[in-house]
Amino acid sequence: MSTRNPILFNDIPAESGLRRALEMHPLDIVAEVRASGLKGRGGAGFPTAMKWQLAAAAEGATKYVVCNADEGEPGTFKDRVLLSDFADLVFEGMTIASLAIGATGGIVYLRGEYTYLVAHLESVLARRRQANLLGNDILGRKDWNFDIVIHLGSGAYVCGEETALIESLEGHRGEPRNRPPFPVNTGYMGRPTIVNNVETLCLAARVLARGATWFRQYGTHASTGSKLFSVSGDCAKPGVYELPMGITIADLLVEVGGLGAKAVQVGGASGHCVPSRLFDRTLAFEDAPTGGSIIIFGQQRDMLAVARNFMEFFVDESCGQCTPCRYGNSVLLDGIERLEKGTCSIRHLNELKALGETMELASKCGLGQSAPKAFLSIIEHFHDEVLGREPPHFAA
Repeated sequence: MSTRNPILFNDIPAESGLRRALEMHPLDIVAEVRASGLKGRGGAGFPTAMKWQLAAAAEGATKYVVCNADEGEPGTFKDRVLLSDFADLVFEGMTIASLAIGATGGIVYLRGEYTYLVAHLESVLARRRQANLLGNDILGRKDWNFDIVIHLGSGAYVCGEETALIESLEGHRGEPRNRPPFPVNTGYMGRPTIVNNVETLCLAARVLARGATWFRQYGTHASTGSKLFSVSGDCAKPGVYELPMGITIADLLVEVGGLGAKAVQVGGASGHCVPSRLFDRTLAFEDAPTGGSIIIFGQQRDMLAVARNFMEFFVDESCGQCTPCRYGNSVLLDGIERLEKGTCSIRHLNELKALGETMELASKCGLGQSAPKAFLSIIEHFHDEVLGREPPHFAA
């Protein structure tokens, strides 16, 4: 069994998933996705079939499929590859989802920096309409009407959170909504809406093409299938890799030429910093989950500088709606600056750790809840390096 490119980059006939879905009852489509064990590849890992089932059961004649192509997580660029080279597969997945939940409209929420992809995506959509893969009576199925439009995002990291994304789609400031109600009941324009990551939709199309049993032969029991990893940093072969879920960090480093690394940031700025002694951890939902970003740090890297870089990002990107995130990120950044100067006491450092743990519990959305993770993990695993700084000395 090949461990490379097993599912997404596999040579599977185009539209085979869509044509099979066309012959199935919507409930059977959801059942197939459920049997596959597919979970959201944007990072949260929510079961895809559960989201589709809830939206299918929601009342309303108008429903939407939204593809989250915001990809704002630092170190993540795998969705860009799918949109550039596998756009048909993305749209196939969206169309299958529309049949499963009864949606008539699809929206790709495209990262603002990916403007250069718009012309390409529009040309693919136009070709699909001409081939009757979008529009009215798709592939001859009477009353199956579904079309897709592209919407450019506004460059806000918080819009990667599905309710903030929906607010942005509606022309409002991108801020997370209170939940409940959830998007599957009250989403875009108050209609039932599913929001799925680019990679998730592509994998759903593959599940329908080859079946749940085929999909489950890759990965682990709790993390089925493959995963795209965006690998960057101190390694010989950065890039996008498709590997089975459950691969160890050590094995991935061998694959990408990253042997001898000091640490690996799993999950981007919002993820965990894993030290070399823990490289036997697996990249899976049950151990070290990731939306796809893998950043490798060599022995020469200053881990406190890494923490500062991440915290500066979160200070800039916080929407400011809730106090734990708005205030907490600034306080953690101030603490890092004190550590760099050698003026942060152990007592204050313990207070910063407690603040970070509070942010994980009390912040309104995933941005605030995950913002302190890199700081906390660096403090935990590189305690001696972080505290081994001398206070400044001045000449007499």
